[in-house]
Amino acid sequence: MLHYIYGHDLHKYPKLAQEMFRDRADQFRTRLGWDVSVDDNGFERDQYDELDPLYVIWQNQDGGHGGSMRFLPTTGRVMVNDIFGHLTGGAPITSPLIWECTRFCLSHSAQSNVAAALMLAGGEIMANFGIRHFVGAFDARMVRIYRAIGSSPEILGAEGEGRERISVGLWKYTSEARARVATRAGLSPELSTLWFERAFGAMPQPEIVLTA
Repeated sequence: MLHYIYGHDLHKYPKLAQEMFRDRADQFRTRLGWDVSVDDNGFERDQYDELDPLYVIWQNQDGGHGGSMRFLPTTGRVMVNDIFGHLTGGAPITSPLIWECTRFCLSHSAQSNVAAALMLAGGEIMANFGIRHFVGAFDARMVRIYRAIGSSPEILGAEGEGRERISVGLWKYTSEARARVATRAGLSPELSTLWFERAFGAMPQPEIVLTA
């Protein structure tokens, strides 16, 4: 199932949180060879984890971490501006309607639908929080994954060649994309909405005014 957890609440889910940070270390440093910091507990954490981000975490049936993503509004500090700003022409991306998505991580135990389930959760955040776009930097391997999920971004800028290529992309929400991603995840939109509402409650619906 999907959990939506702000950083200040991670202590309420110690197993999920610890496995998420360890799986991030395994994926980003061990498997991909990125220059990331790993502490004595085997956790991969960076400065953006200190900004109280919103995490989306897939919980396996055994209660462990299957995959996760991290979200921050671009009105504050984000990687696309601090680290990858040169890929977008140097002008910062800053808007309350644009959030950054980073640290897309899948554990070794993740089933084939977990990546799509995480993207489906991203759609819930966009639809219910009134966010128009996600922005994020990603490596070459993710291009195939996004295409398979059915949620490919608009490329804003890129550098490097082959497996070393790094891109910054922009995603927008559409009901058609949500349907594609839900099918790929093998989850009904109703179940996805239920998990979101367990975390945040039902979002208020627009008021309908009837006229004579």
